[in-house]
Amino acid sequence: MTWGEILLIAVGLSMDAVAVSMTNGMVYNGMKKSLQLMQPLAFGGFQALMPLLGGLLAGGILANLVTRFSGIVILAILGIIGIKMLKDGIASLREEVCIRPEMNGRLILIQSVATSLDAFAVGIALKLAGAPLLEAALVIGATTFILVIFAIIIGKKFGDYLGCRAEILGGAILLLIGLKAIL
Repeated sequence: MTWGEILLIAVGLSMDAVAVSMTNGMVYNGMKKSLQLMQPLAFGGFQALMPLLGGLLAGGILANLVTRFSGIVILAILGIIGIKMLKDGIASLREEVCIRPEMNGRLILIQSVATSLDAFAVGIALKLAGAPLLEAALVIGATTFILVIFAIIIGKKFGDYLGCRAEILGGAILLLIGLKAIL
């Protein structure tokens, strides 16, 4: 496996984290700087950790379970968050009062795990392909880290433009990512 292929895998794996981070930037306007920094660290960290775990546990029962049920878990996690955001966003529009939700570290960690489960399966494939697992995981994590930073910045710009509608769009995006995971 070439480094170009590993970089393409890294970009592909980071797209769910990028979409969720963009949504976070859009919806959670006024997020503390510490939470803004936590996002690329958490998303990049879990995107690097999961392929390592997948490669180390390749062929085991846990690997089979994670690979088999990851789509359902992703849908459940992102679906619950997305539905809540949709509900709250619609309520804000009805009441004509724009109350932006608060972001917290626990939510970022939950999102990070949910968006990195597919990287576990990629770790299994990388090991089977004989790719350098540690180096590939570092490339995946670093790529995600960098792209998430840009996603937050872009999301904040859209959030400023969309106002209260950002929460509705954000909820719909999370639901779509969850649905994509089971298809």
